[in-house]
Amino acid sequence: MKLYHLSHIDLDGYGCQLVTKKYYKDINFYNSNYGNEITQKIEQILSNIEKDNKEESLILITDLNLSMQQANFLDEKVKNLENCKLLLLDHHKTGRECAEKFDWYYLDENRCATKITYDHFSKKFSPDEKLKKFSEITNAIDIWLSKDKYFELGKVLLKLVSDAKEVNRVMFPRENNEYIFNMLENSYEYYDKAGANIALDNALHKLKKKFFKGFSKDDTLDNLISKYVVELLTKKKDEMSIEYKGYKGILTYSISNVSVIGNDFLVKNPNFDFFMNINARRNISLRGNGKVDVSVIAAEIGEGGGHANASGGVIKSFKDSFLYENIKKQVEDAIYKVENK
Repeated sequence: MKLYHLSHIDLDGYGCQLVTKKYYKDINFYNSNYGNEITQKIEQILSNIEKDNKEESLILITDLNLSMQQANFLDEKVKNLENCKLLLLDHHKTGRECAEKFDWYYLDENRCATKITYDHFSKKFSPDEKLKKFSEITNAIDIWLSKDKYFELGKVLLKLVSDAKEVNRVMFPRENNEYIFNMLENSYEYYDKAGANIALDNALHKLKKKFFKGFSKDDTLDNLISKYVVELLTKKKDEMSIEYKGYKGILTYSISNVSVIGNDFLVKNPNFDFFMNINARRNISLRGNGKVDVSVIAAEIGEGGGHANASGGVIKSFKDSFLYENIKKQVEDAIYKVENK
């Protein structure tokens, strides 16, 4: 059976996926915050199910409550798919109306979604002591059991996930999941230590370096992250490439440390002429390598400016999206309008 698992973007959401990672081998992970992003991810899942054409599939949604409109839409779509089942495991009381209407919508307000997910699948397959303790720690912090023995440790895990933004989840969803799973799995060894919360908190920097050092020789964390991200961009450079008046560039979305990563990418990929990053606030940052004056690009596309190799601006027509393909199309449309005035 192929599992398509959509979950939230916090500790509880990724925790649910850490559970299913243990019990299923064939999984596609998707993550979403609330609002329209859920709808976009559901549509993406449905499209992928049709492409994959598996004999059996399960759509699992965890730690997200659907609106009635979203639930109705998904229910109707799944009815038209052969050998596809649907299950939602959640604990948010705002999902009560949907839970009362749909038998695939399971709601329990007394347990966090990770604990619900672990209890469900460990009963279906087999228990796992490490995941059981992880689910109890997540439960303590997610439903705010401040007197629970695991509460303080849960706070550190909460921070671990919220601070794990080094691998952009829009451009690199699979790698983002792998990074967070790696950090969470490496946290297991601290659970039974004396002063576990302090020990884990002290180790967070070390755990990050351990992950990124696996792809390069030792360096500062910033340099290790840059090398890792540049390697990912290099692998995807063809599908992420854009053109402006005959110059070749790469488009990224909401990365941090644009100057370092942009320069490192252009050095590693001399056949590219510029590096562009856009964020949710419509701001663009451009870096060049001397082949094209990026201040001109910034002025013409984003009503901005700056220096020949470092500039910025704003694409006012840009509307934030949760899918890279939609982001790229909007930027290409903005470039097309400038080139065809």
